[in-house]
Amino acid sequence: MTVTILSSYKCNLHNMGNEHPEQPARMFKINDQFISSGLEYVLRFADAKPVQISALERAHDKVFVKSVFDRAPKEKGERVWLDDDTIMMDKSLDAALYAAGAVVDAVDLVMSNNTKRAFCAVRPPGHHASRGKSSGFCIFNNVAVGVMHALEKYALERVAIVDFDVHHGDGTQDIIKDDERVLFCSSFQHPFYPFSGDEPCRDGIINVPIPAGTKGVDYRERVKHWFTAIDEFKPQMIFISAGFDSHAEDEMGQLCLVEDDYMWITEQLKTLADKHCNGKIVSVLEGGYALSALARSVVAHVKVLAS
Repeated sequence: MTVTILSSYKCNLHNMGNEHPEQPARMFKINDQFISSGLEYVLRFADAKPVQISALERAHDKVFVKSVFDRAPKEKGERVWLDDDTIMMDKSLDAALYAAGAVVDAVDLVMSNNTKRAFCAVRPPGHHASRGKSSGFCIFNNVAVGVMHALEKYALERVAIVDFDVHHGDGTQDIIKDDERVLFCSSFQHPFYPFSGDEPCRDGIINVPIPAGTKGVDYRERVKHWFTAIDEFKPQMIFISAGFDSHAEDEMGQLCLVEDDYMWITEQLKTLADKHCNGKIVSVLEGGYALSALARSVVAHVKVLAS
């Protein structure tokens, strides 16, 4: 099965500095791994378009969206801090628009049956951006923008999001917390940034705090009830916030997953997508900062999507 990889060179122009872990080298390493993987025959590459403001405003407050545009630097070398971890420079707004645009494009491709599965190789990431705030390297919430596009443009009644980043998808939860059309499953190291995810939530939000040092076999046991919940929910599309910073080689966190664990999660979701939504999956890159582990994990994830 062909998987469409959506990206844009614009995503590489966002550069918060060589010492910042969320850097353009992430995309370069992933691209190199795709080339050496031997998967070319099952991959189709597509250039993303920038997201429309109307699509951003489905997921974010209008005032917030306007504030990002208003604050975006225009001059080379100028920087604006959106929070303690998130910097915008003159190319950052374009990168964020193309990152969110890739997910909207992926939804359109999947819903028009031009592809069943898509992976958005984009940066900056998105899952910490809430309805009214940029945070944690994230300017706009890419996956939430795509989810709301799917719900509103295509009148879907049920979509599921699975977020396996090492950090809780607090921004995504904030955006969908009152929307019962969305089932949200998030695993994350806890206690750890952003120090959320252990509070009571509605039934359709399934947070799984994971202790530091957890390895794959224990991780799988902790999250396996996700798949029962997704099966009962019968989603019409599955979205994945694919953060690979839970990898054992990634110093951003202290979880100990490896490529086989990401393949296992992807297999479960692929089976459910085939059962309930004709295989429709849109996966979106979030974290992952150990470059080799990130690239290997992305290829392992996409290989399963293509199988």
